Amino acid sequence: MRVIPSIVVSIVLLTGCKKAQPSAPYVATGGDVNIVADDNGFTPSKVEIPKGKATRLVFKRTSDGTCATDVVFPELSVKKPLPLNQPVVIEVPVGEARTYAFHCGMGMFKSSVVVQ
Repeated sequence: MRVIPSIVVSIVLLTGCKKAQPSAPYVATGGDVNIVADDNGFTPSKVEIPKGKATRLVFKRTSDGTCATDVVFPELSVKKPLPLNQPVVIEVPVGEARTYAFHCGMGMFKSSVVVQ
């Protein structure tokens, strides 16, 4: 009897987080960068920004059919909910060249910001 609940939980988790092909990197020049969270994950999935140029990432979740209901930046100790159709702003430190990984709350959709 315990096998059935485990199977149901596995199916729910897998259908809520469909893996998508990564999009091409977005090369920013500073300012705001819009990132959409939808059934395909985060688009663009990789953002490149110049070192020293203040940049804000503006996340907007546009679908209920995804597990990307949160955005997590482990290195920055940031976890923010992504309410449906509402912008959520995260400022990225740009003082040194490095990569900041980010992902959905379940870790299924993985993306990054590269400061160079």
